[in-house]
Amino acid sequence: MTLPFKAIISDLDGTLLNAEHKIGDFTIQTLSELSQKGVDVYIATGRNLPDVQHIIRKVNVDEAMLVTSNGARANFLSGECVLNHHLPEDLAVELMQVEFDPSRICLNTYQGDEWFINIDLESLRKFHKDSGFTYQVVDFKHHHGKQTEKVFFIGKELADLLPIEQKIREQYGDQVYMVYSTPQCLEVMNKGVSKANALEELAERRGYTLKDCLVFGDGMNDFEMLKQAGKGCVMGNADPRLKEALPNNEVIGFNKDEAVARYIRQVFGL
Repeated sequence: MTLPFKAIISDLDGTLLNAEHKIGDFTIQTLSELSQKGVDVYIATGRNLPDVQHIIRKVNVDEAMLVTSNGARANFLSGECVLNHHLPEDLAVELMQVEFDPSRICLNTYQGDEWFINIDLESLRKFHKDSGFTYQVVDFKHHHGKQTEKVFFIGKELADLLPIEQKIREQYGDQVYMVYSTPQCLEVMNKGVSKANALEELAERRGYTLKDCLVFGDGMNDFEMLKQAGKGCVMGNADPRLKEALPNNEVIGFNKDEAVARYIRQVFGL
């Protein structure tokens, strides 16, 4: 039997995970059956590696490819690190000093396997309750820049983040890749970092390209991989800006209904 795609690639939050930010039983079963057919499974997310490893280990797969921190790091589930593109330490420290309104915005970094934040924000813990991955509160004025995969700003509204985006673009635009993972989260990585670039490198190691992959996403940080995929599916609950940017891509159901798993079953005849 000829398979329609060699691999499936999925974002997590708003895509593969349900409304409780957990991987549903129907999705676990679907991915396990898909892997048994010889289809590769990739996760491509803004989350950090320890967070993602916990989630994908619930699925019965011999191997999985994990692209984390929006492409700043890529690993095989077995542990082999394929790439890791940190921000230069001095640049990371400068990004941590960008001025913002602390009543409207919180500052975060992923550095190595750790997550740092400037305030204790209980609402963020729901995203990581399943994995147990959590943050450490620090004073970024006295923090280091080592192993910084990304610096990200979470605002109450998109309007809160626009001045920061403009400031970083003016001062560091030629040194960074900047993208919104959600309308309330502005993320900054090293230049050349993206999910698509990391995925191409991983796929090449498996003997194919993104054109051989079925891809799912819901945020602007999924744009490149959805555009370059053999078929890129946009979630019904996706950022409206993503739908506008990819008018020719198929829009499927909602993550709360485990629409990715349902679509995979339809395409692969599971």
